[in-house]
Amino acid sequence: MPLRTRSNTNWLLRALSPWKDIDQLLLILPMGIMALGAVMIRSTQQEPEWSGFWVQHLTIGFVGLALALLISRLNYRNLLTLHWLTYLATNAALLAVIFIGTSALGAQRWIPIAGFNVQPSEFAKVGVIITLSALLSQRPATSLFAIARTFAVLLLPWGLVFVQPDLGTSLVFGAIALGMLYWANAKLGWIILMISPIVSAIVLNMALQAQFHWGFGAGWLVVVILIGWFGFPRHLLGALGGLLLNLAAAGLGSVLWGLLQDYQKARLVLFLNPDQDPLGGGYHLIQSRIAIGAGGLWGTGLNQGTQTKLDFIPEQHTDFIFSAAAEELGFIGSALILLAFWLICFRLVRIALLTTDDFGSLIVMGIFSMVIFQVVINIGMNIGLAPVTGLPLPWMSYGRSALLTNFIAIGLAESVASHRPKRRLGMS
Repeated sequence: MPLRTRSNTNWLLRALSPWKDIDQLLLILPMGIMALGAVMIRSTQQEPEWSGFWVQHLTIGFVGLALALLISRLNYRNLLTLHWLTYLATNAALLAVIFIGTSALGAQRWIPIAGFNVQPSEFAKVGVIITLSALLSQRPATSLFAIARTFAVLLLPWGLVFVQPDLGTSLVFGAIALGMLYWANAKLGWIILMISPIVSAIVLNMALQAQFHWGFGAGWLVVVILIGWFGFPRHLLGALGGLLLNLAAAGLGSVLWGLLQDYQKARLVLFLNPDQDPLGGGYHLIQSRIAIGAGGLWGTGLNQGTQTKLDFIPEQHTDFIFSAAAEELGFIGSALILLAFWLICFRLVRIALLTTDDFGSLIVMGIFSMVIFQVVINIGMNIGLAPVTGLPLPWMSYGRSALLTNFIAIGLAESVASHRPKRRLGMS
């Protein structure tokens, strides 16, 4: 090898040596999804070639990548002593939205900073993950007290997000908490009972509105009673407590339903039968399904989707970006996108399993819970299997705060992969 070539190679290796222990695939896959997202966002826009949301998406994506690389070099354990400060900053930012936030589409979620609208609820996801990881690493979720403390800490940021109103992000907080509780050794029966009030609030109230048959509600309550009976040492107390908790949740759900905006109510109900309002609340879902079906096996080709180019689907560059990809890339392209997300989740679980430090392992599982919940709900609402909750598809949907948050989360996972007290994580 010529001397100059060898010298250049050695310089490159020295420059990259600080990142030699990162999980390369976990960094490459989000970058690829982000780049594909820019292409699909461009296909949904009618603006000149070098303007529009797709350029912003790429720009913020590269900023996020730089942040991820920087965070990966920092030792995640330093956050253990700062978790209450993180919690305070998270809630302060959410509280600031109430007083100085700007409104759009019936919600007040953004703070204007230097000409940009920043959405604190997105960054709050990472703040909640750090705080809960610290608490659960100190006291595993093997007792009802530890579980109650987890939800008590979660209650304030969840409430501040819910009143914005931001139903989608408030659901993400719940998914993060449940995933981390499971990883912290909470009993599966307890977790199901924790989820059950949400299910009861939805099922029983929808039965009351004749959206469901009453038999579904009664059957669900029987399931709750059985879980309470077998999930607690005092069987009768567990069964009775589970029943009363779910009946109370149904009543509370009725109250909360009245607090939701009309468009949010339509999103939660119309996915069951969007043809009830084909020109209103069901329009997004109907057009999205048409676009996905039109893609066929191989898709219509980039910039060739009729539903996409003719702007039949509102806000397609955000919540419904998957429908644009499915129409233009077809079933094969959609399957590859799902494979990429599956591999990201697989790498996150693998890092968590190979990490002997509870704090680091819980951080990664919190990120896993955040990512997989958003992917499942977003794609589910695109194909009509979930209500439209406004959750973006990670790294792919347009949304500056969401994109930065997801790259920050990857940076934290890479920090755990690099600094965890375990052998080096390979690519196998």
